[in-house]
Amino acid sequence: MRYHITHTTHYQYAAPVGRCYNLAHTAPRDTERQTCLHSRIHLKPDAGFSNERLDYFGNRVFYFAIPDSHRELTITAESELLMHPQPTALALDFGTSCQEALQQMRYSRLPDVLLAREYLLNSPMIRPFEALRAYAQSSFSPERPLLAAVRELSARIYQDFKYDPGFTNLTTPLEQVLEHKRGVCQDFAHLAIACLRALGYPARYVSGYLETLPPPGQPKMIGADASHAWFAVYSPGEGWFEFDPTNNQIPAGQHIVTAWGRDYSDVTPLSGVIFGGGDSHQLSVGVTVARLSESRTS
Repeated sequence: MRYHITHTTHYQYAAPVGRCYNLAHTAPRDTERQTCLHSRIHLKPDAGFSNERLDYFGNRVFYFAIPDSHRELTITAESELLMHPQPTALALDFGTSCQEALQQMRYSRLPDVLLAREYLLNSPMIRPFEALRAYAQSSFSPERPLLAAVRELSARIYQDFKYDPGFTNLTTPLEQVLEHKRGVCQDFAHLAIACLRALGYPARYVSGYLETLPPPGQPKMIGADASHAWFAVYSPGEGWFEFDPTNNQIPAGQHIVTAWGRDYSDVTPLSGVIFGGGDSHQLSVGVTVARLSESRTS
């Protein structure tokens, strides 16, 4: 299956911006599940300088500078993606146990294990605390397969927490998310990661897109899709496995990965510095994930 993805970000400033410098994580990365066939970014106004590189985590990063005065900025990223066939089900009830995983994370010197250890550390937006450990602990008995335990934790977050876009923002601490049992996909991914790190299991934040299928017989609304977030856990000897606690799913063909890192701050879709702009601005974001056959016939 091929997808065409359009991600448009528009800023309107209260006063002129003299110049700006920005980083964008909007081009999907290549993984075992997907291949980015091509990606490009359109800027209005045009950039005085732009380039692309891979960051520390292997994500594609586009950086640009606009040296001219402007009151509006539009960044439109377009990508075409090929999704590879995946198994319809994973045997999560077998494999490395929770106890075995902890032992290997502590004592193994294998390169993959050593690299995964950095995802045990505190990160800018995730600092585990005892209440998170207590919340997660009941799912992780020593002899239970680690991936089965993580699947249960993800399902519990889905059942226990309410999706509430109006409750949190980028600065809301996990203590409040846990106390009030409310948040959005970013909060639930951070919560799961914090739980796993508190128990000693490496976990990382995954940013991307989720295709939203319309009800039967209804057309898909352009712009109905949005940026999404989930998490991945490392099981020694087995690799990285993704889970989506917002939808109680194991990501597959409709989950498109843009970037991954320690938390949201590593993979922000757009970040940067502006000089000027006044004391306020208006932001609008639109994302469309369309199957290529649909986009050709529309």
